[in-house]
Formats: sequence, C-alpha cells, structure tokens
Amino acid sequence: MTTQNLTRRHRVANLFHGFCFTVAWTGVVILGILLFHVTGEGLHWLDLQFLNDFPSRFPEKAGIRSALFGTLWLISLTATISIPLGVGAAIYLEEYAPKNSFTRFIDLNISNLAGVPSIVYGMLGLVIFVRLFDLDRSVLAGSMTMSLLILPIIIIASRESLRGVPSTLRQAAFALGATRWQTIYSHVLPAALPGILTGFILALSRAIGETAPLIMIGALTYVAFIPEGPMDEFTTLPIQIFNWASRPQKDFHELAAAGILVLLIVLLFMNSFAVYIRHWLERKI
Repeated sequence: MTTQNLTRRHRVANLFHGFCFTVAWTGVVILGILLFHVTGEGLHWLDLQFLNDFPSRFPEKAGIRSALFGTLWLISLTATISIPLGVGAAIYLEEYAPKNSFTRFIDLNISNLAGVPSIVYGMLGLVIFVRLFDLDRSVLAGSMTMSLLILPIIIIASRESLRGVPSTLRQAAFALGATRWQTIYSHVLPAALPGILTGFILALSRAIGETAPLIMIGALTYVAFIPEGPMDEFTTLPIQIFNWASRPQKDFHELAAAGILVLLIVLLFMNSFAVYIRHWLERKI
C-alpha cells in the first residue's frame, strides 16, 4: 500500500470521526434545549397534588396518579413476562441449539424483529391478545404486547453477553465433571449477568416510553382509577402526556411537560437501580 493511499485513508477516517463528533454534540445540545424547555414549562406544576390526583378536564385539578400506577403495573408485568423468556431463548440458542441453517434463519429473524416499528407490534397485540385471547384492553394485554416488542432486544443482548464468556470457563467446568446445565447456571450465567442486565435496562427503557402499541390495542386516554389487577383497564404516562399535549389549552401543554418530567424521573430511577445491581454483581463476581 502506497503512502498516498495511507494518507487518503487517514483523511477519510479523520473526516468520519469529525462528522460523528459533530452529530453527537448536536444531539446533546438539542437534548439540553428540550430538557430546559420542558423543565421551564412543567416544573411549577410538579407537586404532591399533581402526583396524587386523577386526570380532570380542569387543569388545576388534573393529576397523573392513574397513569403513574398504570405505568408501574405495565413495566412490572412486562419484565416478569419478557425477562425469563428472553434469557431462556438466549441460553438455548447460544448453548444448546445446533449451528445449522435453521438456527441461522432464527438469528436473522430475531435481528430483523429488533428493528420492526412499534406500531406493528401494536397491531399484532390487537389481533392476538385483545381479540383472539379476549383479554380486552387490560394491563395483561398491554404487557404481553410490550413483551413482544422488547424480546428481540433482550435476546440479542443476552446472547452477546453469553458469547463473551471465555470458553475456557466452560471447559474447566466440564473437566471437573459438571453437566452442561450446571456449567451454565453456576459459571456462565453469573459471568454474563452484567451484560444481560444492560440489555434489560435498554429494553425496559424503550418499553416505558412507547405509546403507539398501547394506543393500537385500545389503552384508555382517560382513567380515573388505579388498576387493581392484570385484567383491569389502564393508561400510562406516555398516553396521558399525549392526551394533554393534543389539547389546545396552554395549561394542558404545561401539564404534559410536567408529565414528561415524571416519566424521566421514573426512567432514571429504574435505570439507576439496574445499574447499581449490575455494578454490585460485577464486584461480587
């Protein structure tokens, strides 16, 4: 390779790095402007009354209690359904499944499903869970729909974490007489757990902010009660924010900004808890 070609490649690499740096900082600036605007509009509405009251057609009486509890119900059930299925599928595909054309076909489809628009999962949930299984507009139907949405993310992240565990760890366990499941349960999974938890964080962070699939399955925009079980109707923070933002009154736009702040706080708290658990596991391992 000539010196001229090396110089050209070096210039292209510098241009690419400069472009990526510019795009990243532009995104940070835009995000900062949006957060500043939302905080300025919604912070003065953020009080205990706002958190404890139900939605109302009067802005001064409107609150976010039903949406907040509906979001907690939805995320809890979604995690309960999707995490065991996602990790189980990843373990089977990575540790047990034969490497042939069929498993390669499954890998390709899982990667494609991770990029499917969320509205498609909403239509699938409407047909299967709401109509076929007759779950109606319940928390369970919403949770199963959101589980379909985030399962590919969990499977891909979990498989990458399992693949990153050194093969020598498995070979050492087999040499000491451990079975395949004993090796996976006692050695491979603990070593891969920090990466698997990172996948959970990314997946649940996407689920908590989704609106289109829930609107598609018929989740309500006005709920003046707290769900008491998985078969109750519900609303969520993104749906409530969308409802307020679509109204013409300025006060409701400010309420939507306050709802965005609550959603960000819930998301940051959830992610911080998951990151703490991940670091604790890393130190323990």
